Amino acid sequence: MSEPFAGRQAAARLALERAGIDALLLSVGADLPYFTGYEAMPLERLTMLVVPRDGDATLVVPELEAPRVPANGSCEVHSWAEGGDPIGVVAGLVGAAAGVAIGDHTWTRFTLALQAAMPHARFVPASRITGTLRAVKDSAEIAALRAAAHAVDAVAAEMRTRPFGGRTERDVSREFVDRMLAHGHDRPNFAIVGSGPNGASPHHDAGDRVIGEGDVVVCDFGGTMRGYCSDITRMFVVGAPTSEVADTYAALTVAQEAAVLAATVGTPCEAVDAVARRSLQERGLADAFIHRTGHGIGLEAHEDPYIAAGNATPLVAGHAFSIEPGVYFPGRFGMRLEDIVVATAAGPERLNEAPRDLAVVD
Repeated sequence: MSEPFAGRQAAARLALERAGIDALLLSVGADLPYFTGYEAMPLERLTMLVVPRDGDATLVVPELEAPRVPANGSCEVHSWAEGGDPIGVVAGLVGAAAGVAIGDHTWTRFTLALQAAMPHARFVPASRITGTLRAVKDSAEIAALRAAAHAVDAVAAEMRTRPFGGRTERDVSREFVDRMLAHGHDRPNFAIVGSGPNGASPHHDAGDRVIGEGDVVVCDFGGTMRGYCSDITRMFVVGAPTSEVADTYAALTVAQEAAVLAATVGTPCEAVDAVARRSLQERGLADAFIHRTGHGIGLEAHEDPYIAAGNATPLVAGHAFSIEPGVYFPGRFGMRLEDIVVATAAGPERLNEAPRDLAVVD
């Protein structure tokens, strides 16, 4: 079996043993490519990887999808013909297992059918096994994240010279998408452009609002490049910013820098979140910070570890995550500053290098 899949499956079996679970069942979602290199289409036909605690992995896949499975030796492939019984095949492979970890993104119809076919089995979310494993990136994964980060860095730098005023949010969002693709992304995942009062909605859908003079514009964009995700937020303002805008953004950059520096190996995720929150509180902005400080990133844009209150998980070398404090003033404007950071033995490494100042555009 090719690396890294052999090592990942071995780690999963060890985690299954420690958790007292007999088999891992993975369907659509990022867990499947992590362990096999194969990304299943989200179809009404079942695709499922069966990883027993003892024994070889088998990928149950529709016959018409079998040609898409990489020939990398990561698993045996069992293709099922149209009209076949893939639920029965999976149940047969699992056998008399008492504990089954099933992929968090598995369609409900398949989960219910598998539960009916294996009434003796206790089902738990697969993230109990896979979340911790996927959260720690190896050197190749970090290199992929770095390349994706540098690609969106280039987009952010290019957009500093582009006009925003007089254009709709949707038009600017399309330009971000086009530029991500031009810089090597395989697909865009999102391109948030929130201008003026729309910036106070952290996940605003870019619309027909025309960006005008004095507008503060939140631009949060990212995609997937060679399997790994990018995610960056940079701030733009049309024309010279007011003193309130400039001062608020200065406070935000201080909070973000403090949180990045705090993201050292051994520090609990919740402590990093507290640093950003405390910094904004000292500047009277605590109530305007309405979300967590960050999220893990890898094959998915949002995954473990979450930089949030209540998450006592200590950072370890290889954890990759966003640091993105924000402040939002309903009906007026919003701001966010986001970089991807990797915890390393030598200290936090920022993967994004695009300028972090408030970009003044036409």
